[in-house]
Amino acid sequence: MKFFPESALVQLEFEKVKDLLALHCRTEYAKAKAAHLRIHTKKEFIQTELQQTNEYKSISQAGLYFPNEFILNLQRELKLLAIPGAVLTGEHFLHIKKLAENMASIFRWFDNEKRIGYPALASVIEDTYYEKTIIELVDEVLDETGHVKDTASEELDRIRMSLYRKRNELRRVFERIVSKLNKQGYLADIEESFMNGRRVLAVFAEQKRMVKGVMHGESDSRRTTFIEPEETTELNNEIFTLEHDESREVYRILRELTKKLSVYAALLKTWHDITGEYDFIRAKARFAADYQGNFPLVNDRAHIQLLNAHHPLLFIYNTKNNKPTIPVTLTLNDKQRILVISGPNAGGKTVTLKTVGLLQLMMQSGLLVPVHPDSEMGIFKQIMIHIGDTQSLEFELSTYSSHLKNMKHFMENANGKTLFFIDELGSGSDPNLGGAFAEVIMEELAHKHSFGIVTTHYLNLKVMANKVPGIINGAMQFDEKNLLPMYKLIVGKPGSSYTFSIAERIGLDKRLIQKAKALVDEDHFTLDKLLNRTEQDLQKIDKEKGELQKLLKENERLKRDMQQVLDKERHRQEMEKLKHQNKISEDKLAYLKDMERRLKAMVIEWRKAEDKTKVVQMIGALLFNQKEKFTVEKQQKKLNEKFEEVGGEVVIGVKAKMKQNRQVGTVKEIKGKKVILQVGVMPITVELKDLIVVKEKEQQQIVS
Repeated sequence: MKFFPESALVQLEFEKVKDLLALHCRTEYAKAKAAHLRIHTKKEFIQTELQQTNEYKSISQAGLYFPNEFILNLQRELKLLAIPGAVLTGEHFLHIKKLAENMASIFRWFDNEKRIGYPALASVIEDTYYEKTIIELVDEVLDETGHVKDTASEELDRIRMSLYRKRNELRRVFERIVSKLNKQGYLADIEESFMNGRRVLAVFAEQKRMVKGVMHGESDSRRTTFIEPEETTELNNEIFTLEHDESREVYRILRELTKKLSVYAALLKTWHDITGEYDFIRAKARFAADYQGNFPLVNDRAHIQLLNAHHPLLFIYNTKNNKPTIPVTLTLNDKQRILVISGPNAGGKTVTLKTVGLLQLMMQSGLLVPVHPDSEMGIFKQIMIHIGDTQSLEFELSTYSSHLKNMKHFMENANGKTLFFIDELGSGSDPNLGGAFAEVIMEELAHKHSFGIVTTHYLNLKVMANKVPGIINGAMQFDEKNLLPMYKLIVGKPGSSYTFSIAERIGLDKRLIQKAKALVDEDHFTLDKLLNRTEQDLQKIDKEKGELQKLLKENERLKRDMQQVLDKERHRQEMEKLKHQNKISEDKLAYLKDMERRLKAMVIEWRKAEDKTKVVQMIGALLFNQKEKFTVEKQQKKLNEKFEEVGGEVVIGVKAKMKQNRQVGTVKEIKGKKVILQVGVMPITVELKDLIVVKEKEQQQIVS
């Protein structure tokens, strides 16, 4: 990506982002990559890096463990490994083994399921492979502490066995000598020591001639002399020779191991880079968590659609100080390529401009950005920026001269893949002349199909934004009552500078304010006043809109509550209806059962009766006068309510009530467990157990 001027990245604070990213890096590889963070212009590179960071972020959020704990810098050791004749130490080989073990964990982590779930992270190890021989070669030679094993070679095993025996022999001889000289009172309190790699006696200086051997030195006070006894001289010489042989054999083994592993030098270098790459991805994910970075949709064209975007550095600062950060939402596309932002000073115009520029740089460098995930960001190949006072003492250029020089570069080099940012376009010159040049510059940039954001106080630029295709207005909202910026961007309408409003609110003499107003062109003042009033009306409308939204939500809630009440009432009515229907069905069933009993009783009567005519009349009355019968039965039931249950034995002649249908009759005959009950004109045979004795209730006398 091309930048203008050279300080563009510094002005957009991209260098601060790189410094914060580096703080999350653990490996030298990742720190170097953060310091030289590349800004890509090819979608495939950007998409891959963003997806890798987003996948690692999801792993962290899910509480999963990713095995990338290797953070050692082995660049020097790996370079030595590739040099013929070089020899690495045991410690170096242990570090290489840890690298191989870490890679083994990474390859195991990416089983088939995780390769599918995290394809971008898996692509990092796509072009390499795991070689278990590396660990096996190291384990054959070295123990866990990095020392060469006795079994590394037969010669080393023989040498160390001889050393073990000679040292034991030396220890026994030396202990015997120490015991003897102690009894004679020749030795100092420390008794013995080591000097020049040899075991010596600590003899009192006045007794040194009494001990035969080689003197190796004296103490600082010269009260103690260190003497190697002549009995151990030969043993010490033999041990010294064996130790030299051991060192030479260990060196030979390490050189041989270095030679064997040198075959895998390129593979180990790749592994080392892979661990650094995963550390860099991890750092980007952890950094994104600091400012709530997300993965936007990336388009391979010039396009910006930011939803709830924050300036990452401002967000981090405000979060630490428990302050809110006002998000910005804006769109730049083929139909609205240039946004002209107006409004009072310190209202957030420059912050908005820098937010868009910094997020674009971050996205194209593979960093997640603090926007809503539904945001869309295109790819630009050139970024131009003009912010602040750019006067040059070296070339004797004034602020406005330098400004025009930069605008000349903008107009000559801008194209459809250019994203530019101009703060206070036209400032530093006569307002009328500067405004005229500013119009020409904006028209030319619009003609070049460039994308950009311009901040200004010029009314003529606010007016032209509605006339020139591709240019739109935007305003930073301002609380005129409290004289406080609201840091909220409204796209589509220009904003007022609130020059006279601010002067009035701070208590400036009204006479001076009126005098200043008189000096201003009437049309100019009227337009600014109109913008002021329009913006306040918009704020009022926004407030009323917010209140309306609250009322609509409350109305929806009440509607849902009412619907629930109606549903409950409807359900209750349905249940009542079902209960009523069930009661009718129960009455019908009881009626049919009663009809069945009566028919059975009539059949019995038919068989017994000599006068069949009377029985036929009863059957006709039952079958063909059902409605009348039902009425009679209802009356009978009412009459039955005149009786009360008294219980007792069922005998002939008593009144009894059937438990099931509550009809009352007179007991005419008892046949075992069967009873013939005379109900009205009809005798009915029922079970004895289904009857209960009743008597007629006494009439209560009403006392007047």
